[in-house]
Amino acid sequence: MYDKDNDCFKLFVRNLDFGSLCSKPQADRVSNIAWAKDGQALLYVVTDDNKRPFRLYCSMLGSNGEDVLLLEEPRENIYLSIRHTKDFRFLTLNTFSTTSSKVFLINSADPLSGMTLIWECEAQAHCIIEHHQGYLYLFTDAAKQGQPVDHHYLLRSPSACSHSPRKWESVFVDDQELIIEDVDFCDSYLVLIVREGRKYRLCSVSLPLSTAKASLPLKELNPQYLPIPDHVSQILPGPNYDYYSSIMRFMITSPLMPDAIVDYNISNGKWNIIQQQNLLHERTRVLYGSASSINVSNDLSSCNAGEDHSWNDLSEYYACEYYDVSSPDGVLVPLTIIYSHHRKKSSKSPGLLHGHGAYGEILDKRWRSELKSLLDRGWVIAFADVRGGGGGGRKWHHDGRRTKKLNSVRDYVSCAKFLVEEEIVQEGKLAGWGYSAGGLLVASAINSCPDLFRAAVLQVPFLDPSSTLVNPILPLTPADYEEFGYPGDAQDFQAMRQYSPYDNIQKDTLYPAVLITSSFNTRFGVWEAAKWVARVREYSVYDPRRPVLLNLTTDIVEESRYLQCKESAMETAFLIKMMDS
Repeated sequence: MYDKDNDCFKLFVRNLDFGSLCSKPQADRVSNIAWAKDGQALLYVVTDDNKRPFRLYCSMLGSNGEDVLLLEEPRENIYLSIRHTKDFRFLTLNTFSTTSSKVFLINSADPLSGMTLIWECEAQAHCIIEHHQGYLYLFTDAAKQGQPVDHHYLLRSPSACSHSPRKWESVFVDDQELIIEDVDFCDSYLVLIVREGRKYRLCSVSLPLSTAKASLPLKELNPQYLPIPDHVSQILPGPNYDYYSSIMRFMITSPLMPDAIVDYNISNGKWNIIQQQNLLHERTRVLYGSASSINVSNDLSSCNAGEDHSWNDLSEYYACEYYDVSSPDGVLVPLTIIYSHHRKKSSKSPGLLHGHGAYGEILDKRWRSELKSLLDRGWVIAFADVRGGGGGGRKWHHDGRRTKKLNSVRDYVSCAKFLVEEEIVQEGKLAGWGYSAGGLLVASAINSCPDLFRAAVLQVPFLDPSSTLVNPILPLTPADYEEFGYPGDAQDFQAMRQYSPYDNIQKDTLYPAVLITSSFNTRFGVWEAAKWVARVREYSVYDPRRPVLLNLTTDIVEESRYLQCKESAMETAFLIKMMDS
């Protein structure tokens, strides 16, 4: 249960037979949980005052005894996470620190019997363990034989292995053209989300795999592919809790298609669109014009990847194009643009450039209905996949963090200049948009080239890292050291001062119009936005046609769809007004 006042989760267990809450377990500040012992035991992790997961407890349901503390981690740079394998045979405890990542295995049938270290690697590595018919499967991006890798790979080891350290073998032969983005398991199939260049694909392989030690290329395992449109920007697995079901749920996102929740029956190759965001089938003709007939149930044997209309996409009305933009150091930055067929892009089109570039997260390029108002007015919507974000592997992320954070800003500025120089967007009519760390990116780009932008929207932006990160008692601050730098390190602090939006505001310069939204909430430092706005107003050349506005709320907008609609409408109106003024 979410405690809004304290921005944390509380743990309660309800007896479904009687509808009443159990007397135990009950806990505050819970970060995650995992069931064990056929539902008779519950393991949970709690956080400290700085929201760091640091204690692991085990509670026996129906017992009057106290919850057992299995592990407490006093070191402030170590974080805990607990989960169970999908077949409920094991629990895995992940510990993350600035120096290493470890995975411990716990027997689900006897969670108090102790834990065994089964994997250890360098810091910042992603490690997920699953179990299938006597084998442990490890999905990770850890270094191989001391050599860093850019993408994830899949290993396996017999669950009964007695070797120390445990021996792991590769499941697939490395293929630089086919990148594994994610995996999911059920009793009879292994499902992989893969990427070839910019194209995402979803395929399944029958289980169990051969017990032969030699790894094989994926194509030799006869994968079954789900046909999806070429413009898909991300595939996300659903909860898929039923391990023994052959139907698995995924969310398909695209710049040209409202998010589609898809149930994929792997055993017979059929798939169904269960839900599609903001798309009522009977209103499609009213909302988007004369859409083609809709068919939401398909069979792989009668459908090919080119039949995008079966996915209810909007390519009849909007176009999507891809570019590679050269950054100052020669690195090619992926740039995606969408525009209306009926209001074709031209040298007079206004533009909105999105960016994020932090935490290794893939830039959200999904279709958003609030952008339709801009697209139908002839706007070009662009997405810059700058360094520091995801999609390009670990190196892409590392080349845009800490002392290399300026690479993110230079990439974003290069994409903005490309849009103007190639006459995709009219000069003087480009706006920027960034959320949280993306707000830092856009604000830094404005400091670098204020005349390049006409307007900007910054949602709960991170604008003063050199001051905020000095204060370790603020929420999430220690976790941000790895991303933005540690101010106690001279090199990190010097780099931080170079990209910090607050520290680099230009004097006596005409700034673009800016709308900043923030919240009086413990999760966000509202003072950062207030300080930045005050300094921009003080330093920059005043122009009533280019206001610098600060909008504050007392609620977390992400938790209320009504507030989201209200804020989106305000942002859209602001952008249109600034371009027309």
